[in-house]
Amino acid sequence: MRAVVVDDASPVPSFEQVRSQVAAMIRSGELSPGEHLPPVRQLAADLGLAKNTVAKAYAALESEGLVVGDRRRGTLVLAASASPETDRVRRVEMAERAAVRYLAEVGHLGFPAVDAIDVVRRVASAD
Repeated sequence: MRAVVVDDASPVPSFEQVRSQVAAMIRSGELSPGEHLPPVRQLAADLGLAKNTVAKAYAALESEGLVVGDRRRGTLVLAASASPETDRVRRVEMAERAAVRYLAEVGHLGFPAVDAIDVVRRVASAD
């Protein structure tokens, strides 16, 4: 991966500079599907940024469907151009992983899964 450059004088937020440069590398094929991005802490240190700034950039890339993050395997590049069906399947898989994380978190609070799902329904219907 070529170096990401953050311009402190730019009006563009640092996380967006990181996100757009990495997205461009993925779309151009410079970063291949299955390739690992540098760990958040490492890239933050290399760029002199807070790790939350890089984490925000990686989260944005994940929401775009360009990468997928996994605590054990790190952040992996996905295919830049996928069919709508593949994109939908990928988003469903990401939602499933988020649901597993949510249920684990509320489980630590003592909530049974059924009660946690009721909370989600209640919050969703409030929108």
